[in-house]
Amino acid sequence: MVCEHLAPVEAELKAQGVRITFRGQAWSDNCREWVYFDCVLNRDDLRRRFRLAPCVVDHENRDPRSGMELGLVCTRDHDAIIGRHPAA
Repeated sequence: MVCEHLAPVEAELKAQGVRITFRGQAWSDNCREWVYFDCVLNRDDLRRRFRLAPCVVDHENRDPRSGMELGLVCTRDHDAIIGRHPAA
């Protein structure tokens, strides 16, 4: 389970039946638990509805070689909720 800052977002996506495509240490030792969902996340909507803490920041990778992705990262706990990039 991801940290308390992202857990409500993960729970909602799972309740909606969104498929998890990866869970674990994604990039480096600076990543704890990153959960990848098979959807495009609406970060603004998630921020508004869940009143995410200031330690949760936007994440975007636009490099097609390493995998385009868009999501939310907790800078305190190094966890993340990641989805597909809308341009992918």
